[in-house]
Amino acid sequence: MSAGFSHSPLSRFYSAMVFGRPWLVLALLGVLTVSLGWYAQNFKLDASADSLLMEGDQELEYSRQINNRYGTRDTVTIAYTPATELFSADTFAQLGALRDELLGLERVESVDSLLNVPIFGDTALLSLSEDYDTVLTPGIDLAAARQELMDSPVFSNAIVSPDGQTAAMLVSFARDERYHALVDSRESLRSKRDGEGLTADEAATLAQVSADFDAYSNLTSEQRHEDIASIREILTHYQDNATLYLGGAPMIADDMVTFVRNDLASFSIGVFAFIVIALGLIFRRVRWILLPLVCCAAAGVIVVGVLGMMDWRVTVVSSNFMSLLLITTISLTVHLTVRFRQLRATRHFTDHDRLLRHTVLSMWRPCLYTALTTIVAFASLISSGISPIISFGWIMVIGVTTALLVVFLVFPSVMSLLQNDEEQLSNKTTMALTSALARATDKLGSKVLIIAALLLVFSVVGLMRLKVENSFIDYFSEDTEIFKGMTLFDEKLGGTLSLDVVVNLPEAEVLDDGFDDGFDDGAVEEDNDAYWFTGDKMDEIKRIHNYLDALPNTGKVLSFGSVIQLAEQLNGSAPVDSFVWALLYSRLPATLKESVLTPFVSVADNQVRFNVRVIESAADLNRNDLITGIEQGLQDEFGYTAEQVDTTGILVLYNNVLQSLYQSQIQTLGLVLFAIMLMFIVLFRSTYLAFLCIIPNILAALFVLGLMGWLGIPLDIMTITIAAIAVGMGVDNTIHYMHRFKHEFHRLGNYRETMYLCHNSIARAMYFTTMIVVAGFSILVLSNFIPTIVFGLLTSIAMMVALLGALTLLPQLMISFQPLGKETHPSP
Repeated sequence: MSAGFSHSPLSRFYSAMVFGRPWLVLALLGVLTVSLGWYAQNFKLDASADSLLMEGDQELEYSRQINNRYGTRDTVTIAYTPATELFSADTFAQLGALRDELLGLERVESVDSLLNVPIFGDTALLSLSEDYDTVLTPGIDLAAARQELMDSPVFSNAIVSPDGQTAAMLVSFARDERYHALVDSRESLRSKRDGEGLTADEAATLAQVSADFDAYSNLTSEQRHEDIASIREILTHYQDNATLYLGGAPMIADDMVTFVRNDLASFSIGVFAFIVIALGLIFRRVRWILLPLVCCAAAGVIVVGVLGMMDWRVTVVSSNFMSLLLITTISLTVHLTVRFRQLRATRHFTDHDRLLRHTVLSMWRPCLYTALTTIVAFASLISSGISPIISFGWIMVIGVTTALLVVFLVFPSVMSLLQNDEEQLSNKTTMALTSALARATDKLGSKVLIIAALLLVFSVVGLMRLKVENSFIDYFSEDTEIFKGMTLFDEKLGGTLSLDVVVNLPEAEVLDDGFDDGFDDGAVEEDNDAYWFTGDKMDEIKRIHNYLDALPNTGKVLSFGSVIQLAEQLNGSAPVDSFVWALLYSRLPATLKESVLTPFVSVADNQVRFNVRVIESAADLNRNDLITGIEQGLQDEFGYTAEQVDTTGILVLYNNVLQSLYQSQIQTLGLVLFAIMLMFIVLFRSTYLAFLCIIPNILAALFVLGLMGWLGIPLDIMTITIAAIAVGMGVDNTIHYMHRFKHEFHRLGNYRETMYLCHNSIARAMYFTTMIVVAGFSILVLSNFIPTIVFGLLTSIAMMVALLGALTLLPQLMISFQPLGKETHPSP
């Protein structure tokens, strides 16, 4: 520990406990671990789609308003491709049985399919009634019905594929009134809090409502997971006669969590085994294998227990916290291990207790600063304003703090109890790889700086190529069911995920279309809403519909525009005038109004909604460009103002989260690096030295991001945290290396000799830590979940780049600029 701290009361108490009463320390830590381990059973992953959204965001509130206004429900879609003819009695019987089983589920409200959509045939427009035909109507001409649905502007590419071979079943879940009541109550109180303020009673009510919502939201997430599992179980009953796929936002969110959960279960043992093997190959002693594993286990159980106790759900974004906690804990333990073994090898006549005390006290300061700088890097995520990212930041702050405390309690306590290891350690200080890096740095000299500059250019150019994109289909391997299903939905059923385009139509006088007051019709007079449906408005809606439908990468567009096209078909392909629209509105059966009007038209608000599905599998799809292009296009092509056009829906909300997070991370990355440099100044007591130390870390972060740009790996909700990870990993190596370099330089007085000594001492621990983690994470490439593979690869690359930067660029910067002063023993 630092000179001042090593003589402080806290230091004396610490030394008295871990060196004098190690059994007591381990017993207390064991009780704490077991106690929190009990709560680990409550640890859960959050499977809700809302878990990736920004609570309190105005866009999210607007989306909820639109959903309430148009009666939007949570839905999943089943793609059904029979082995035989789709339009046949046998297939209809299978579809009917499947529908009945789905309706038997507790929270399923309705199932719409080609079995219940209307077949109009030669029905005249004004003759529509509730007694419409369906494919189940006795005597119906199935060939004609098939052709009608394939050509229908409403049902083609939605209920039936354009080739007539695949049908869709839309499964709608019942509206959860309690959930929406809690949301409305909470948002109302939040709005008042942000405006005029709350009374004490209202503040207490808000706290209670928020707690109730969190608890109930967790319950609904579990219920939706059960619903999707039940639907999948039902689908297995029909796989002998058809190919079935499940799609929809709730299913995608649930599958992401399922993949993460499976990876955690499948690869935890594999990663553990690889790390054990790596530790065994490096240290070849049971104690040096078990010590890091015990520290990792204790830290992991404590953190998971805290999360379970607080009912703090982990999302797919923060699910990698355990891997990062593993890295941090192993790094700290290996640094202590290597330092102790080096002291044993060089100080043969010093007793075990003194060697242990010297190891722990000398390594406390650099380890503390590595933990603090890593905490700063992850704390930057807390400022994102996005719930899952904030949660990830806090989890890592708790995790790194826990790792530091556990390692510095367990390592000295266990080592105090163990007998002196009789292993014969060589005092040979050279190590092949780290020595080779020292020689290469010495030989290349200033060329190292030129190589670093070229890497910087490479990284910056790659950074400029980096895309900010959230493609859910790219999260899954091509051989997975979800990938195949999403591809089929894109090819045959107009896409899976969608966005809503909401247009506030301009106010206009109702046109009488040539009919005066003398023309009276009671059906029209009794409902003034009928007069909203003017010919001009219908033409405008149809034009917007066609515009959206013609855009690249948009799939099926569901809106009243397709109903207008259907009406014109039933009107003999002739335009429908205002009077007929008013009359049609008054005569339209209630069941048809609920299905073709209510979801797309709000007469009271003079507003229309267009549900636009997106082709997720399109290689050139850029969601942000598509969304902004739609908004700008409606303004340019139709003359609307920005206030009259809005986009919303799950796809828009995810995009907003990603764009906001990208801006936040780019803005805060510089601030984080500046904060770390201030910590370097405090640690190394030199602004000049701190500036040189931050350079390799900037290069490491930029290199990882630049490499993503060159490889075409987008920054998305899963990879956006890689910059914080790269900085955190790089800073650890810099601190450990520079702390030792500064100490040894004052003894040797020569920069090159100091470099060689550090490369054969502290660099060993840096190298061992990196190789252990890379070995463990290499197994992640076997996952079917692409973000897991990318995380494993990028984390490994970040650690290796950080290691190389600390062992090549950093020492060359020291040699070139000599920030510690002139050499007292210069090289001959």
